[in-house]
Amino acid sequence: MSLRLAFALCLAAGPALAEMTLTSPDFADGATLPAAQVFNAMGCTGGNLSPALEWSGAPEGTKSYLLTAYDPDAPTGSGWWHWTVANIPAGVTSLAAGASGAALPDGAVEGRTDFGSPGFGGACPPEGTPPHRYVFTVYAMPEAALPLDGNASGAMFGFYANAMALDRAVLTATYGR
Repeated sequence: MSLRLAFALCLAAGPALAEMTLTSPDFADGATLPAAQVFNAMGCTGGNLSPALEWSGAPEGTKSYLLTAYDPDAPTGSGWWHWTVANIPAGVTSLAAGASGAALPDGAVEGRTDFGSPGFGGACPPEGTPPHRYVFTVYAMPEAALPLDGNASGAMFGFYANAMALDRAVLTATYGR
């Protein structure tokens, strides 16, 4: 098979991604999380405030968004879920700082984080370790409502996101102490 034919088949195999973007006025991609997004317990002192997030470029067919904040560097063997939100209406393309627990759009639901309860839990890596990565991801979903609630684990949110998403955008920050 010629290289040109293989390339043409790849293009015809599925829809092109919409090239979604995710940004925050609170921090830049690759930057250090500010104190406002640091946990306020377990030896950490911060605002424990969910960051403001803005996204664009969702593909056609998007009926809702799913959002996760995850630390793949946590010394657990499975990372650490800091925030999960599903069923954000398709017409919503931003969340204000501090939206967790107080100002989420109607219908949106926060899942249980690895802190043990729903809602945003800020960065708090072990003292003396290299800075951890905090990966915020917004997923464009083809369903208006997923069967997730406040008892659903981060892994369950991740399952739906990775199994169904039409597209996604990622914003990563770091934090160490």
